[in-house]
Amino acid sequence: MSTVIWVAVIVVVAIVAVGYAVLRQQRRHRLRDRFGPEYDRTVQERENRREAEQELLAREQRFSSLDIRPLDAGTRDGYAQKWMEVQERFVDAPGFAVTEADHLVTSVMAERGYPTEEFEQRLSDLSVTHGRTLDHYRLAHEISSRAARKEASTEELRQAMVHYRALFEELLGASGGAINGDHSTWRTGPGHGETTEERTGRRDVQGQ
Repeated sequence: MSTVIWVAVIVVVAIVAVGYAVLRQQRRHRLRDRFGPEYDRTVQERENRREAEQELLAREQRFSSLDIRPLDAGTRDGYAQKWMEVQERFVDAPGFAVTEADHLVTSVMAERGYPTEEFEQRLSDLSVTHGRTLDHYRLAHEISSRAARKEASTEELRQAMVHYRALFEELLGASGGAINGDHSTWRTGPGHGETTEERTGRRDVQGQ
């Protein structure tokens, strides 16, 4: 084989290698942009970056087969009202309110077309379009699980409500202020996280 042919082969191989590297880099940037913090989390959980990126690509492929749809205005307003009712119940029954918040988030997911059978699969499906708020959901779910065992403090339950709300608003397609309500209503301390009877008893004691 002549020198010219060898040079041509080397040039072609180099061009192909460069093109492959560029495409891989572009794919990496796209996955980072789409999945946000979930990209780094997945890389840490897998043996290598290539395996992690294959996992994320598989999530995208599965997501494309789902019938994910937005909520109509009436349904969205109805869910926003339900959230307000749950938020108001937090003062008297924080543990119960957190459980309700968990169920409400799951209901919105189902309404939009997300499968809701297994929590890990929910995380996987949500990561494709809600990767930046998914840690909120993880933290909220973890606190909710401990609350069911009576192992979460009132402050942790308040944090769970904040975490659930972050994903809930995204699922609704709402802006940060679309659900009325002040996080300060979830404060701990006197008068917050107590039952009505406890607050009444405390006022009676203070009035003696």
